[in-house]
Amino acid sequence: MARPRIRDDLAALEGYHSPQVDVDVRLNTNEAPAAPPAGYAQAVADAATSIDWHRYPDRGAVALRTAIAGLHGLTSGDDPAARVFCANGSNEVLQTVLLTFAGPGRTVLTFEPTYALHGHIARLTGATTVEGGRTDEFAIDVDHARAMIAEHRPAVTFVCSPNNPTGIVEPTDTITAMLDAVQAVDGLLVVDEAYGQFSPWSATELLAASDELPLVVSRTYSKTWAMAGARLGYLLAAPWLVAELDKVVLPYHLDSLKQAAGLAALDFLDDMEQRVASIVEERGRIETALDDLACTVWPSGANFVLFRPPAERGLDGDAVWQGLLDRSVLVRNTASLEHLDGCLRVTVGTPEDNTVFLTALREVLES
Repeated sequence: MARPRIRDDLAALEGYHSPQVDVDVRLNTNEAPAAPPAGYAQAVADAATSIDWHRYPDRGAVALRTAIAGLHGLTSGDDPAARVFCANGSNEVLQTVLLTFAGPGRTVLTFEPTYALHGHIARLTGATTVEGGRTDEFAIDVDHARAMIAEHRPAVTFVCSPNNPTGIVEPTDTITAMLDAVQAVDGLLVVDEAYGQFSPWSATELLAASDELPLVVSRTYSKTWAMAGARLGYLLAAPWLVAELDKVVLPYHLDSLKQAAGLAALDFLDDMEQRVASIVEERGRIETALDDLACTVWPSGANFVLFRPPAERGLDGDAVWQGLLDRSVLVRNTASLEHLDGCLRVTVGTPEDNTVFLTALREVLES
């Protein structure tokens, strides 16, 4: 008996995976280096006791969305919640955007190298993907971006800032120029700010100026809120755009406990900001140490650093990655990816983890 066939356009695709290896120091998935504050777990446990478990959750997640709008200063109008959309991790946020605005017969534009799931999810929706390039320093060239948008007229254009896996932060002028360009072709600009709290500026500043902009800014609780295990993400946009997403998302997709967990986290804003400051300080220490080891280092506005080991040591990126793994340190191996030959990406961990990584790297390079 023949097995059912998947869609022809999906047959050659592979899933998105990150290695999960049992090591002493895991610095490959850009997770927060420490668990949430001790009081947070108790706050979630307390909230769980008041949930009506036999009832469906609040379909609109109104309390959570209202609180997030307040966090970002988007409180004008009668309904701040209308500016926020929440989902099960920022990946579901992006999927919902693409199901709504992309799909068969439409084009999605990315600028490579960037977060692989932008193009991957676009293909899953049946959209045509077009890849723009970046400069040698991994920035987006404005003239190139304008030309790509004008030529391909994408329904959705992605900008990841800080960019994953390079850490590059796009300047305000680049984002506003691209926003003008997508408006000229009736498109949508999605600025993925999964690492936005580590960045010196945010595209959320543009949203406060107008409710007519075709602009989405996506965020996640996974990084700075140390809630990767909860899978909670959101986006900020004009009310008319959020209303369109509500047509697509599955009913009751955000469970009651997750909504309570997201609300409880916002009571620990000071802790989050202290952790961000600590990670930024450690990021600087890693960048300086990598530079001292003669590695090529790209400036990062995120919680990770992209680097290329020195070629004169006779070790390529794959060899260095394996050498680190042999010392029970796992980083992200990007050495075989297009545009990233020989490169590795290391997540900023605890100070102790970072010291172990740097010590192991020095041993590998000197071996």
